[in-house]
Amino acid sequence: MRDLARRAKLFGGLVLASATFLTAAWPQAPAARPAAHPTATLRIGLWTLWHDKEIAVTPLPGGGAAMRACEECAPSPLTRPIRIRATGDRLTLGTGQDAAGLRLSGAFTLEAHNERLVLRNPLHIAAHAGELALTVTLPIESYVERVVASESGNADSPESLKALAIVVRSYALHQVHGHADYDLCDSTHCQLLHWGGNADRRSAAHAATLATAGETLWFHERPAQAWFHQNCGGRTASPSEVWPARGASQPPMPWLASRSDSYCTAAGAREWSANLSLADLTAALATAGLAKPGWKNLSVAKRGESGRAVSLLADSSEIPAESFRLAVGRALGWNRILSNWFEVSRQGDRFVFHGRGSGHGVGLCQAGAAAMAAGGQGSGQILAQFFPGAIAADEATGLPWQILHGERFSLETLGESGSIYLPELSRALDEAESRSGIRAVDAFTVRAFRSTTAFRDATLAPGWVAAFTEGTWIGTQPLRTLAGRKLLIPILRHEFLHALVESQATPSTPLWLREGLVEVWSGKAKPSGPPPTLKLEALDSALAHAGTEAQSEAAHRAAGWYAARLMERHGRAQVVAWLRTGLPAGAAADLK
Repeated sequence: MRDLARRAKLFGGLVLASATFLTAAWPQAPAARPAAHPTATLRIGLWTLWHDKEIAVTPLPGGGAAMRACEECAPSPLTRPIRIRATGDRLTLGTGQDAAGLRLSGAFTLEAHNERLVLRNPLHIAAHAGELALTVTLPIESYVERVVASESGNADSPESLKALAIVVRSYALHQVHGHADYDLCDSTHCQLLHWGGNADRRSAAHAATLATAGETLWFHERPAQAWFHQNCGGRTASPSEVWPARGASQPPMPWLASRSDSYCTAAGAREWSANLSLADLTAALATAGLAKPGWKNLSVAKRGESGRAVSLLADSSEIPAESFRLAVGRALGWNRILSNWFEVSRQGDRFVFHGRGSGHGVGLCQAGAAAMAAGGQGSGQILAQFFPGAIAADEATGLPWQILHGERFSLETLGESGSIYLPELSRALDEAESRSGIRAVDAFTVRAFRSTTAFRDATLAPGWVAAFTEGTWIGTQPLRTLAGRKLLIPILRHEFLHALVESQATPSTPLWLREGLVEVWSGKAKPSGPPPTLKLEALDSALAHAGTEAQSEAAHRAAGWYAARLMERHGRAQVVAWLRTGLPAGAAADLK
């Protein structure tokens, strides 16, 4: 069955998926083996580059927006727009009240600096020295999904996106980022997060995040730090090249050694140039506190193993190359000094830079990863190229996923012997194909999570859901749990039916028909009995926005009744054909 209302809403849009009900800064050295993340959420700084002093909050109709002044305070319904302003270290509301902090829940819009954002996640608002500090609480997987959508590009494909998702998750969880009010910010200081969208990247980012849910990088049974950048120019950098001062006291990171990347340069190295005036550079370095005005000459003082500049000399003042790049970026634009791999010369009152690559160069090269994926290499091979010796493993246990292959499907398990369940999964798929008359074209992936909590954290499914399907990917609660309750075959058959139906459906196929056919072929619906109280025209909305298990079950029962009646009148072959072409106008008009 589907439970669309409880699935995460990515960028404010509803992500459609099926689910089966089961009723009843510089990193610190990591610990040897971490426990599971205590809350499965991250606190993300919102609009951190804007330094807003005032915002407007407007509740969305029916969104249940509420506000409270402290963690222990009872929430008050938010029924009308309010303005919130930072006054010193306190908040002043448009109503004349003030507070040390505010916590908002439900659905609402935020407006500031000519930007409007719809939020459905908890928001904490505080004030520091006349500026607002906005912190959004996101599920870890929702955060990863948003960053992958924000940081990926058109050259990426599923395997490079899966590698990126694992690196993004590792960066978020394996190091401390130096913020007081939140775990990570939404700027490139941490990882870029576009709150409003990147609509063309949403679906692919979602699939990559779901396929790697909970996976991070590990090296010799310890969590491994990870970074990524846009283009390495043909060779990656080690952390000590880019952050030499901060890295001096850190343990070695052999999985991040500088190494050649022929994939990045297969279509030619990315080269760039910049022509900057002495006056502009002087102002940028002075603003960043790197060099006082009056210097005349700029040169590379030291290079690292990769060939990148490690430090520069502005006359006799030594400047870390990465600090120089960031200072120029903040003052003059991020399209000027694209990397630390450059030569510089003075021509009159200007400095000419010639360089290659883009970004700091440490870890995953996105250009190289995209080229590897385009050449048929998988996410594991991509990670091995940029993090040699490290592996992708479950964040909570450090265990890698085991992959077993059945006929027309693969089974991914963590810490339990999955081979004993392969015959039952094969039987479930055979029965789904037989009942529907639809043959699987693509192989399915079944990922069995180690616990109910891990399943919920990965899929964001509610407590009554036992399995969850999107496309050809099926996530389940532990197989031993389902088998122990004699539910393994019926639940997997149901999910395989969803995957088969969705493989045939077009975007215009009504949701009630797709859901109803699964109900019919699962043996849960027949055309007999009185018509449902839910009318056909309201059924898609009821399926997509059910707020409780009872509401969702009622909507699915109704969908099954209508689908069964449609098949009784027109036959299975015709209805399956309508899945592919769309339901003709009037075909379901007289179902009752």
